Amino acid sequence: MILQRIGNKGIRLGTLFERAARKHPTNVVILDHDLDVAPELGRRATVAEVADLIDDLASRLWAAQVRPSRRVVIYKSDGFDITLLACAAVRIGAVPVLLSPKLDGETVAELVRRTEQPYLLTDQNKLETELPASVFEEAEQVLLTSGSYKEATELASLAGCPRVPAVTMPPEHPTLITHTSGTTGTPKLAVHTGATLEARYRPQAAITRPLLPGRETIAMHVSFVHSRLITALAISLFRGYPIVVLADSDPRKAADLFAQLRPGILEAHPNSFMEWEELADDPRGPLANVKLFSSTFDAIHPRTVQRLLAATKRTAPIFGQLYGQSEIGPAVARSFSKRRGLDADGRCVGMPFPGMTDVRVVSRNGLPVSESNPGFIEVRSDGRIVTYLGEQERYDKQVNDGWWRMGDVGYRTRWGCVHLLDREVDLIEGFGSTLAAEDTLFTRLEELAEVIIIPDENGRAVPVVCTRDDKPLDAAAWKAATVGLPPMADPVQWRQSDLPQTATTKIKRLELARLIAAGAGAQLTDPQLSEEKI
Repeated sequence: MILQRIGNKGIRLGTLFERAARKHPTNVVILDHDLDVAPELGRRATVAEVADLIDDLASRLWAAQVRPSRRVVIYKSDGFDITLLACAAVRIGAVPVLLSPKLDGETVAELVRRTEQPYLLTDQNKLETELPASVFEEAEQVLLTSGSYKEATELASLAGCPRVPAVTMPPEHPTLITHTSGTTGTPKLAVHTGATLEARYRPQAAITRPLLPGRETIAMHVSFVHSRLITALAISLFRGYPIVVLADSDPRKAADLFAQLRPGILEAHPNSFMEWEELADDPRGPLANVKLFSSTFDAIHPRTVQRLLAATKRTAPIFGQLYGQSEIGPAVARSFSKRRGLDADGRCVGMPFPGMTDVRVVSRNGLPVSESNPGFIEVRSDGRIVTYLGEQERYDKQVNDGWWRMGDVGYRTRWGCVHLLDREVDLIEGFGSTLAAEDTLFTRLEELAEVIIIPDENGRAVPVVCTRDDKPLDAAAWKAATVGLPPMADPVQWRQSDLPQTATTKIKRLELARLIAAGAGAQLTDPQLSEEKI
């Protein structure tokens, strides 16, 4: 932690682009979509032009009476302007609260209520299709990023207002509020300070510098409401990397863009990388120039790693995996190379950052922690959030003498490597690691696009499967793939698009289990599958 702490002046999100523009004014940001707040900017702009847009937006917010320390909830249609509006709010000392466009209106209304009369930045579409009328009572003022709506103020109407100087808040002051994944219920609001975000930035910057000594184009597909995007942007901006920002993960669109721009770095969610496996077979070689694949949020399946690394023509490419959490930031890291095959242990998520993060595994039952008796994974880092907004008691329950309970179970090897086996809430006693079983199934069945093993109401393991192009699951291939795995119920096949997901494309396993218990989805009834229990 000492290396996260020395000289930590905070990440200074409000002037991030401005400071980067001083170093690399002609560096570019390329988008796959238009910005709702500035469609005239187009899809290619210099960092200096983006910095000017942030200054302009900050001045409009000031003209709307937003002041230092006031909270600004941002809940709008998906786009990079979510991030730019957050920067604009911080520039005048306000605290942005980023809510995923995927959240339903009632959940958003509850989170707005918790933020205690914030300013609400939204758009006409969200007001007409998602948000209840009660948000006008819960918000100090409703501001529109696009469209028009009675009782709401359009940001466009404030264009041309006088520019105002940047406001610098202390490093320990709240600078950003994000929400947790919501995989276990209503999302919690995580409060970050400038200092905690800087503490997250440092290990990531330190680990990438030796891997990437030169200038590379980076393509990002990361949730615009996640703190991970902030640190990824900071690293890229200050090193002068041209930045490609994707709002759409569609493999065909991504392939077209990558074939044209030839990124050297790809940063995305694990599920996005799974979608992009098919890019490995594209004759244009959209992945041929990638030096570093970077993934966080969840451990990634070995099959995905192998396919993507095999598609690049760069010398010694790396697949970098960060294990962490919204509340703590990156805790451990691991790299994969082409030399690691499908037998590489996907449950090994890596080692802590020396001098910056630490990990311990605590017994659940008083017995020694091991692979067969996993314990609670706990992390210590200065990147930890300072509270859950309005839920301090809930926050305190997860902290023990400075150690943060991750909500995962696993163990450490004799060499100190952290192995993640399951989420605490997903643990099926006597089954072993569901995540490891999912890795095995992915390795053995090329047709799988997703597989999630969840417990039913009786604690029995139920595999929920999705196939490429929603083709019927091959019964014989499934039986062969499950040989040697713990007993499971017959598989239930779903369309991948129907799976409940978080803002970072994680599967909401508890919600999926509830849906399955309620009879949603179509269970496979192939007689070959039903003849014997798998």
